[in-house]
Amino acid sequence: MKKEIHPEYFEKAKITCACGAKYEIGSTMAEIFVELCAACHPFYTGKQKILDTARRVEKFGDKLTKKDAGKTVAKRAKTAARGAKKKAKATKAS
Repeated sequence: MKKEIHPEYFEKAKITCACGAKYEIGSTMAEIFVELCAACHPFYTGKQKILDTARRVEKFGDKLTKKDAGKTVAKRAKTAARGAKKKAKATKAS
């Protein structure tokens, strides 16, 4: 290997997260600042963080529940109407 072309390696580089967690690992940088780490990332914590600035997520959820509720009521009405038609035909034929 050529000398003097490799970066300096720090055995105890300090990593600081925005949440306040601090780690020491080996790196070519002495200090590293990160926004997410294993202590605060939603994948590792299991907590979902949604930044809802204009209630967009809430509005979307409301729309979905309204659509689903409307479909089930309409579906039940159609099923009841079909059942009534079948009963009417059955009584006519008898």
